[in-house]
Amino acid sequence: MLANLRASLWLLGLTVLLCCVAYPAVLLVVGQTVFRSNAEGDLIRDRDGKVVGARLIAQPFTEDQYFHPRPSAVSYNGAASGASNWGANNYLLRDRVARTLGPIVKYRGGPNKGQLVAPDIEKWFQQDRYQDNSGIVAQWASAHSTLATNWVKADPLNAAFVITWQEGHSDDVAQWKKDNPSNPEPKPEDLAVAFFTSFSKENPGKFPSGVTPEGSTDKKSEPVSEGSDIQSIFFDMWRQEHPDADLEQIPGDMVMASGSGLDPHITLANATYQLDRVAAKWAETSKGDVATVRNEIQKLLKSNARAPLGGLAGVPIVNVLEINLALKDRYSERPLGDK
Repeated sequence: MLANLRASLWLLGLTVLLCCVAYPAVLLVVGQTVFRSNAEGDLIRDRDGKVVGARLIAQPFTEDQYFHPRPSAVSYNGAASGASNWGANNYLLRDRVARTLGPIVKYRGGPNKGQLVAPDIEKWFQQDRYQDNSGIVAQWASAHSTLATNWVKADPLNAAFVITWQEGHSDDVAQWKKDNPSNPEPKPEDLAVAFFTSFSKENPGKFPSGVTPEGSTDKKSEPVSEGSDIQSIFFDMWRQEHPDADLEQIPGDMVMASGSGLDPHITLANATYQLDRVAAKWAETSKGDVATVRNEIQKLLKSNARAPLGGLAGVPIVNVLEINLALKDRYSERPLGDK
């Protein structure tokens, strides 16, 4: 009995020593000597030594002077990796893709070759007719009530706009309550479709959008007939009415999120598609020639592009944080052309 107990205790002690002490210690030594950067999270530091991110996790960039990452279903939250899991027949996926395309897609052929589609979307929207019926905004809200509801919930400014409307449209609110007796105290998002239906009648060819009036620092929501909201929200409806429009093909990773929502890379094709915007903004900032800046950034992209497995698989990709940091270092604090 004692011999068996002693043998079991020796086995337990040896297992704990090997698995809980020796093995982690070996991994720690190897990690800190051979793979130190990887073991510490592939941290990226600026030229002052300050940690600005990691090579493995994407960050949101929205300014024109920077390359933008892939869309993220988790808003680039490193603690919430995941995908939206929307299927191909889910209109929320179609809407997200369309909102990305509207402001950036261009004509591929015809008399408008190379020109943005966005101005034509605005002109079409201002006519306030869709499929031979008036009231584009009302039709949009009625057909896609979830999108209308999400618009109200997306910004306190939008909810405030609906609350103001609610105070001045008691008859419409009363009718909504009559049609929905189980909800006598509706929230602003509950009234989204009723709000947009009423708004469309009173403001044909316009959409409520957040703007900052000239001479003011306070943003408020007011009816607009042009701008990024029109271009993005109504691109899909415009496309359905213009199926024969010859549009450029967009790199897939510009509009599709990765499975983790944190992919730090974009394809070189994606970066090249964004190049004109980025170059124009840095040329403006550095007071340089656009063509010269574009050529410099293009060379920077190619030097930073890497294909998986040394080029044996996949396509060239670029780390968004690294390339944006390189752009900032190159153009932000020194005269254009310095090496």
